[in-house]
Amino acid sequence: MYAVIKTGGKQERVEEGQTLTVEKLGAADGDELSFQPILLVEGDRVLSSADQLAGARVAARVVGAAKGPKIKGFTYKPKTRGRRAWGHRQKYTTIEITGISVSRGSAQEA
Repeated sequence: MYAVIKTGGKQERVEEGQTLTVEKLGAADGDELSFQPILLVEGDRVLSSADQLAGARVAARVVGAAKGPKIKGFTYKPKTRGRRAWGHRQKYTTIEITGISVSRGSAQEA
């Protein structure tokens, strides 16, 4: 069984026991999180409508924090001595998927 969740403006395919890095969520280490799936595949059955996914949840636990690579940039304007150096380093949250659950009402096929 796997699910597709939306977090940080991106969609991720997740399975139980998987560890993944997502955009910073602002949760402390060890916190439990819950995501609403947008697609759920259970064997040969695919749940994708809002009615079918009403009771479905993806549970996750925050493992830690991570940082992406440093990005450096430099801009200048010729003939005016205008110079500016800038940098950015994206922050991420590492989560572990602890379970994918489907309530009996949402598992019924229409």
